[in-house]
Amino acid sequence: MKAIWNDEIIAESKDTIVVENNHYFPENSIKKEYFIPSTTRTVCPWKGEASYYTIVANGKENKDAAWFYGRPFEAANNIKNYVAFWKGVKITD
Repeated sequence: MKAIWNDEIIAESKDTIVVENNHYFPENSIKKEYFIPSTTRTVCPWKGEASYYTIVANGKENKDAAWFYGRPFEAANNIKNYVAFWKGVKITD
């Protein structure tokens, strides 16, 4: 699977995990040069607290377009530190 934003492949992996129709990419599959840590946090009742990244590619910024669970609840341990996307990031195989 590939995550693409603003004509750049920002993550690529054969080992994504699908949860609630989102592909979660292993942390080591994201191209870190495109990711800036954000201070945004949200809480999912069964996964826990999500942290976010802003994506910057080809001079454009996509605020909080990627998220991950660094310390998920037990039910979501399988996606610990895996990264998912939204806000126009295209996921393709």
